[in-house]
Amino acid sequence: MSPRYGAALLALALAATLSGCASLQTEDLSPQEHEVSGRHHSHAGKPYRVRGRTYYPLASSRGYREIGVASWYGSESGNRTASGQRFDPLGLSAAHKTLPLFTTVRVTNLENGRSTVLLVNDRGPFVPGRLIDLSQAAAQRLNMQRRGSSKVLVEALN
Repeated sequence: MSPRYGAALLALALAATLSGCASLQTEDLSPQEHEVSGRHHSHAGKPYRVRGRTYYPLASSRGYREIGVASWYGSESGNRTASGQRFDPLGLSAAHKTLPLFTTVRVTNLENGRSTVLLVNDRGPFVPGRLIDLSQAAAQRLNMQRRGSSKVLVEALN
């Protein structure tokens, strides 16, 4: 196999592996609803509404760093993510309410020090008190399997 052909196969396999988290019906907002507290938000990601709450995606992930609770799941296999990709629980992906889609993040489990790098390709979690949803494979890398959720540090890398 030629190196060029092998690289193309690897890229295709990586694209197929990187998928999302929870798929949820969202509602795009009209332009007049893009304003909150007198400030206009960037159109980098359209505001969207889930369960009566409006979310405003960040214009940039630059400098993003936040501590919160991560959860994981795997039963949504095959559903479409907000990015249009199919969710693969064995891929290394995540869902975040406001980070721009296709942001690469490092997630560190603060309970055991383990970390992994993931692609944000979906929206969520839409559960109060949760910062990020992880694919099952990501949760396994962070050793979250026993408890289902952990306190994590999320840092944008791009």
